[in-house]
Amino acid sequence: MRMKAGWLMLKNDVPELLAPAGSPEALNAAIAAGADAVYLGMTAFNARMSAKNFSRSALCDAVKTAHAAGVRVYVTLNTTVLDREMASAIELATFLYRSDVDALIVSDMGLASKIHSLFPDFELHGSTQCSGHNTDAAVFLAEHGFSLMVAARELDRENLKKLTENSPIPIEVFVHGALCVSASGQCLMSSMVGGRSGNRGECAQPCRLPYNHRYPLSLKDNCLAGHITELMSMGVASLKIEGRMKSPDYVYAVVSVYRRLLDEKRNANAGEIAYLSEVFSRGGFTDGYFTGDHGNMNGIRSEADKAASAAVRPLYKTKPHERQPIESYNRTADPVSAGSAGKIATPHRIMSSARFYDASTIPDGKSFDIVYLPLDRFDGRKANGVLLPPVIPDSERETVAAKLAKARAAGVVHALVGNIGHISLAKEAGFVLHGDFRLNITNSESARLYSEIFDDYILSPELTLPQIRDIGGAKCVIIYGRIPLMLLEKSCNTTRLADRRNVVFPVLAEGGREIVLNSVPIYMADRRESLEKLGDFGGHFIFTTEGPQEVRYLLSNYEKGLPTKKEVRRIK
Repeated sequence: MRMKAGWLMLKNDVPELLAPAGSPEALNAAIAAGADAVYLGMTAFNARMSAKNFSRSALCDAVKTAHAAGVRVYVTLNTTVLDREMASAIELATFLYRSDVDALIVSDMGLASKIHSLFPDFELHGSTQCSGHNTDAAVFLAEHGFSLMVAARELDRENLKKLTENSPIPIEVFVHGALCVSASGQCLMSSMVGGRSGNRGECAQPCRLPYNHRYPLSLKDNCLAGHITELMSMGVASLKIEGRMKSPDYVYAVVSVYRRLLDEKRNANAGEIAYLSEVFSRGGFTDGYFTGDHGNMNGIRSEADKAASAAVRPLYKTKPHERQPIESYNRTADPVSAGSAGKIATPHRIMSSARFYDASTIPDGKSFDIVYLPLDRFDGRKANGVLLPPVIPDSERETVAAKLAKARAAGVVHALVGNIGHISLAKEAGFVLHGDFRLNITNSESARLYSEIFDDYILSPELTLPQIRDIGGAKCVIIYGRIPLMLLEKSCNTTRLADRRNVVFPVLAEGGREIVLNSVPIYMADRRESLEKLGDFGGHFIFTTEGPQEVRYLLSNYEKGLPTKKEVRRIK
């Protein structure tokens, strides 16, 4: 593993073993099992709000306990943050800074920017919720004060190797535990369907439910115990075990196995894999994302799985680990003054825009300032903008760059960008850049940061009208369209998903992957009075399953401010 600035190398170049601690009891289990570091959440701003989590006093005790054992403590502040919450989030970060926490795991770029400006020596780790899946994303994070990037769980070994070889900051990889079928940070299903946002730590796990009378979205748990030596040879800096909702026994059992594998620098044998499966699995394990073999990734937690887990009683054998206690940082200084950023600059004119997934549905005439088509389907005669693929791993960068150059040469001017790892690619091709909703912009700090990059940006569709109003700048709002709910690396092998109530979610191909669309579109054409209260904003339309006639009907209704006969969803 290569030495990188700001990273504490572990003995014998062995990657850090990072364990979950959803409770004080799990923390003690992780330490006893040999974890090098633990990650935990407080009672706010963490992506596992249903875990037991830590009060402030418990956090202080946890840091003292861990540091005495030479174990680092990372705290998750990895949810999106609203403007009205920003002050509380910063106050919590201040408390954590002064409590000797080693690093924060953050996903909201606005919150991260604010923390870095106040505490430039506070280590920041880019959460998997940042959707970091290429080297350009790692470069972006490094330029914005991050010391480490947690790689997207969907990366295969080829792209993970490219990332670790070229990243300016260390890379952390999930090696064990539950997998989301959607790209992390790109799932809105729980939010849009059930009102519980995964980006806010409240996911109701709709992916574990049946669709089309089967379970096409429920994945087996990830297990890379059979690939330890390969991960070590790649230079992966940290191996992360998922499980803040799991019991202390689970934490001890799983961490113990991975500790032994790292100490002995070997891969797990069949017996160790079987033991891990008994501890917890969903019909066995998968390494499908890592190997690129997506054929047998689906699984559910059966009664047999539960019975096997109930029979496991790990015997705690605390053994000494050769670590020096971590000394106090003595962080007592006041935050560095960041100054006043002032009002977010707003361009003279915010454009109306629409994305179409089929060029044949684009109406004649100039209904929008910008019309986007997916890069794979761009038509310079009808569209003046391209929608970049939602995922561009390093292995696909050159191909995408060539397509962007072709589109630019054909006269396409605008690029809609939805990932921090795609900004430099679109900029290099000479496009005018616009930020997509996939950036999860939910506050003015994020808007301020992205206003320096994009001409305008589409706000998160999870926001309410008052929350949208709180954000200034060149904001765009989705006012019509089926919101993409999930971004799938693994195909669900269907064009429609019907749930238990026979509610249908269309599935479309996009950029070599699939997107699951909401069953109903947002529609705000007849809510002009509510929209006007947002201040200056641009309206954005998403046309996916609509035919040419329906597009014309919807645009006519919008121009007249009329309701639609379709079942729709409203921005509240």
